[in-house]
Amino acid sequence: MHAIEDSTIVPDEPKSARLEARAQPSVKDAIQRAATLNGVDLSAFMVNAAYAAAKDTLSAHSVTVLASKADKDAFFNALENPPAPTKRLAQAFALRETMVVNAD
Repeated sequence: MHAIEDSTIVPDEPKSARLEARAQPSVKDAIQRAATLNGVDLSAFMVNAAYAAAKDTLSAHSVTVLASKADKDAFFNALENPPAPTKRLAQAFALRETMVVNAD
């Protein structure tokens, strides 16, 4: 049995927010079995799994990884020498000015 660590515990923050979900009985049964195998209740298992997935998603959307030298060179070249805006981009910015209050 591999107990999972409760990564959602924040000192001085009560558990007052409620989460609810509907699922097929077979899905609930599988989650319940997994929670039992990990030595936690269904709620703790689900919250920890959802929280881990949320942190992964937020991290993936907040970090840009440029793995190769070619990618890095292209990225920094575009920053240092941006191309001129296309006609469509200029039109999009003009449209934004007419549609968004306080666009500046």
